[in-house]
Amino acid sequence: MPHTAEYLPARATNIPSILQGGYNTPLTRTWQHERQLSKNMFIYPLCVSDRPDEEVPIPSLPHINRYGVNKLIPYVAGLVKKGLRAVIIFGVLLDTKKDAEGTPADDPSGPVIQAVKALRKHFPDLFVMCDVCLCEYTSHGHCGILYEDGTINNEMSIRRIAAVAVNYAKAGAHCVAPSDMMDGRVKAIKEGLVDAGLAHKVFVMSYAAKFSGNLYGPFRDAAGSSPSHGDRKCYQLPSGGAGLARRAMKRDMSEGTDAIIVKPSTFYLDVVRDASNLCADYPVCAYHVSGEYAMLWAAAEKNVVDLKTIAFEAHYGFRRAGARLIISYFTPYFLDWLDEDEPIPM
Repeated sequence: MPHTAEYLPARATNIPSILQGGYNTPLTRTWQHERQLSKNMFIYPLCVSDRPDEEVPIPSLPHINRYGVNKLIPYVAGLVKKGLRAVIIFGVLLDTKKDAEGTPADDPSGPVIQAVKALRKHFPDLFVMCDVCLCEYTSHGHCGILYEDGTINNEMSIRRIAAVAVNYAKAGAHCVAPSDMMDGRVKAIKEGLVDAGLAHKVFVMSYAAKFSGNLYGPFRDAAGSSPSHGDRKCYQLPSGGAGLARRAMKRDMSEGTDAIIVKPSTFYLDVVRDASNLCADYPVCAYHVSGEYAMLWAAAEKNVVDLKTIAFEAHYGFRRAGARLIISYFTPYFLDWLDEDEPIPM
């Protein structure tokens, strides 16, 4: 006897069980998003090299280029017209000699300070941030100053990092963002800004919860910032260290940070949520790092996912977790997507 589809007896639907009527159109689906995405919350990372006329694709970062300062301005101009509000600058040395102290980091003729001045001149309403670290500029590739035995000299590191931050501020940066993960660097930077008469003008956004891991490869390729020996596990947080992250956030708040960054983000949404609760009075920023960006592109290129849909899904995850700001390589795409009549593909 052939099998036929079977149904249970009909019953009256319980009214509280009916949810689909609340999200059955594109508009009502957007109403269900407790936290919307907007252009104002996106910060675009820019790799700026010491070759002024360079415009070179970064192979491990799909559709992302490295720019010299002369090529940077026309590129950013197009994004500003679309609504770009903030950028964060990372310097890349290709021809400049590096040394043990990261001397080129704040060289007035170097890529970061030149980029800050050019961006401020051409785009007075653009918020210009500088990542503050030494790894791109040291001959050993570590984020601070080393003792002779190759271990971190924290005291000398924070004095050097604070000096770099102050010089970026003097050049016109609206925000300095220390990513080095040295103990006490936020306090040292704040004191330096006070001494320079700039503390009331410069925003400090601390990478308080920056984890050691395997998601930074494409950026290190772009910036040439891999350590020449050892790794960064003695100063970046261990991937399972949520408690350490909370302690670091408390420390940086006590030292005067104006905002908190969690980096990476996709695998650390619990930490983003912790930050939004613990740092409720501070803007919390999720950093969607190079490896996370490259992973989504790789999946899209293999037709495993739709790029736009998965990008929205990832970035809404940051917003649900409590992030108010997002540093993302997808920023140029969102500048277009958020202008569409029905931007949310889900």
